[in-house]
Amino acid sequence: MNRPIRVLVAKVGLDGHDRGAKIIATALRDAGMEVIYTGLRQTPEMVVNAALQEDVDAIGVSILSGAHMTVFPRIKSLMDEKGMHDVLLTGGGIIPDDDSKTLQDMGVGKLFQPGTNTHDIADFISAWVKEHRSF
Repeated sequence: MNRPIRVLVAKVGLDGHDRGAKIIATALRDAGMEVIYTGLRQTPEMVVNAALQEDVDAIGVSILSGAHMTVFPRIKSLMDEKGMHDVLLTGGGIIPDDDSKTLQDMGVGKLFQPGTNTHDIADFISAWVKEHRSF
């Protein structure tokens, strides 16, 4: 790989709890990735447009609001519309196992629960990008 992995970390909707997203952003940066943090109250359209502009390898969405079954499918749909088939969509938050499986069946990557070791998240993103992207 000729450049560091680029990850966009986003908080979508009215969810104002961003401590976890900032911790993940810092951990990914410490793992050698370039991280773009969009801040609070983003729309799915804003997230996908920022990901396109920043030429990211992965989008990580932190969601604690319970809107994961709306947010992730919308972001995935926008990514598909824009031809972002080689960009990982992942994230985490309070997401029941059944919903996580449903989202993964739709093409969303692994979703992480609070308390997940940040090295596991960085390792997952690195492995996915190395398998799916060509540089």
